[in-house]
Amino acid sequence: MYSIRFFFDELFLEYTMTQAQSLAQRCREVFLDGFWIANTNYYDQLSRISWTQACHSVNGRNSIAALTLHMHYYIAGLLRFFQSGVLDISDKFSFSGTLPQSEDSWMALRQEFFRDAEYFVNWVSLFSDEQLRSVFFKEEYGTYQRNIEAMIEHAYYHLGQITLLAKIMDNQE
Repeated sequence: MYSIRFFFDELFLEYTMTQAQSLAQRCREVFLDGFWIANTNYYDQLSRISWTQACHSVNGRNSIAALTLHMHYYIAGLLRFFQSGVLDISDKFSFSGTLPQSEDSWMALRQEFFRDAEYFVNWVSLFSDEQLRSVFFKEEYGTYQRNIEAMIEHAYYHLGQITLLAKIMDNQE
């Protein structure tokens, strides 16, 4: 638990944030509305990207759309696991999504990504400290907390790539 104390004149308030709420806040920051760590987030970056930019590959690298599909694959897969206990995602399929074929399909992918990111944040915020310390699917996978933290780190890694690709494309125009 984390405690934050606020003093207003003579009134003292204490807000206690659970570990789950702290992890959820970190997920919210990277996916939806944070600027503290990377000075950007997925919502901020993807909302600026057109379909043609999203599908453009710079020097044969993964496109922004491919990276978006990749991250959504994990967000959606973890959501299904949280809901059902069935873990049906595999690294070997994480880049196998179909790229958007139009501006409308790019907008739909972004909306699905943002919606599922919001659901993911909400699920994470509800975990108890005991649940966060418990085994995630199999013991070899570690705990729920370890996997959520790995998701956050993975998200920042690809957010950096998306940001760099967007800047490269902006400089090429």
